[in-house]
Amino acid sequence: MSFYQYHLFFCVNQREDGGRCCQECNADALRSYAKKRCKELGIHGHGQVRINSAGCLNRCSEGPVVVVYPEETWYTYVDRADIDEIIDQHLLHGRPVKRLRLG
Repeated sequence: MSFYQYHLFFCVNQREDGGRCCQECNADALRSYAKKRCKELGIHGHGQVRINSAGCLNRCSEGPVVVVYPEETWYTYVDRADIDEIIDQHLLHGRPVKRLRLG
C-alpha cells in the first residue's frame, strides 16, 4: 500500500521564455484550492490524499495539467468546477472524470 491513496501533482511551471505554460492558466491558485477543499472534506493527509506542486510535466500544449497517482491519470482543467469534479468523482468515489482526462 502506498503512503497516500491518491497523490496529485499540479504543474505550476512558469516559462521564462514566454512559451505556453500551466501557470498562465492560474495553476498555482487552483492547486491551492484543491488542497483547501481536500482539507475541508477531511480527506487530506496520510493514507488519504496529498496535493503537491510540480515543475514542468511536459504537456504544456494540453495544460494546465494535474496527474493523479497511483493510477497515473492525467487531467486538464479550467476552473474550480473542474477541480471539484475531479475531487468528487475521482478522489471520493474512485471514478475518473472522462471529460477532463488526457490521453
